[in-house]
Amino acid sequence: MKYKKKYVEVTAKFDTEGRVFPLKILWEDGSSYFIDKVLDVRPAASLKAGGAGIRYTCRINMVERFLFLEESRWFVEEILKD
Repeated sequence: MKYKKKYVEVTAKFDTEGRVFPLKILWEDGSSYFIDKVLDVRPAASLKAGGAGIRYTCRINMVERFLFLEESRWFVEEILKD
């Protein structure tokens, strides 16, 4: 499978220590997905789509997904259709 970066709009919360926690992902078609829980936060590269930044391992609708914060933009790894 091939992947690409899919930049998405994210609603996030900043705590008093300056840490960022994503709360909701909004797709360009208007659908939105609430993040049930952030399981892990670490600097990491996207091995599938390229790029690097802060990788958030998130549980969304009981499925684990990676969400990346690359400088000031959020992206997910989108599967390219053949």
